[in-house]
Amino acid sequence: MKITEFVETLEREGELLAAQAERAGTDAPVPTCPPWRITDLLRHTGAVHRWAASYVRDGAVEPGPFPEAPELAGTELLSWYREGHAALVRTLAEAPADVQCWTFLPTAPPSPLAFWARRQAHETTVHRMDAEAALGLAPSPVAPEFAEDGVDELLTGFHARPRSRVRTDRPRVLRIRAADTGAVWTVHLSPEPPRTVLGDAGPADCEVTADAAWLYTALWNRLPLAGPGVTGDESLARLWTETAGI
Repeated sequence: MKITEFVETLEREGELLAAQAERAGTDAPVPTCPPWRITDLLRHTGAVHRWAASYVRDGAVEPGPFPEAPELAGTELLSWYREGHAALVRTLAEAPADVQCWTFLPTAPPSPLAFWARRQAHETTVHRMDAEAALGLAPSPVAPEFAEDGVDELLTGFHARPRSRVRTDRPRVLRIRAADTGAVWTVHLSPEPPRTVLGDAGPADCEVTADAAWLYTALWNRLPLAGPGVTGDESLARLWTETAGI
């Protein structure tokens, strides 16, 4: 996907997050992120937006501290969130294509600007689902191409890091298959961090097959990773649910 497409998605999803959070009320529980309430969701996402924007805006090449969110509530908190979201969108849209700054995943896109546009588009989309959950709504689906990209970022980026807790005491294989886009990921599990390769790489102990949007939502733990699309050793799907939280 193009950087402009990620920025457009970030803008749309961030506005929807705010609208749903306002409907729910800032004291509403967020069942997908216990024990959060909407206040916690807005404070977290608003701080992430400001943190991400600072690297691109300042060209910072070393990691810095995560900002403290102010102790705001109600309409003041919503305004603070919206200001940070708009500033992030503006920063990404106006940044030079060759900006150099810090990034943090091992399989980053081809440029720091692409990294941050992609990361914040997915960060905000997943938390938009949390705002919907606070209203008792099912997650609104995302476009197949965007969903496929988010699954790839999760498997080859976040869970390639040493901090991933998705481990097994002996080698096992989990296969993820997007039925609508044709994308396939083979996740090799062991006592070490997961190792993901693209495509059908040998037999799998458990296979999860579904449309990309469902995989996106379930692998980010906003829906149960269960159902008829899960075949083979379902304990690996349960392991993911229990240990894959970011």
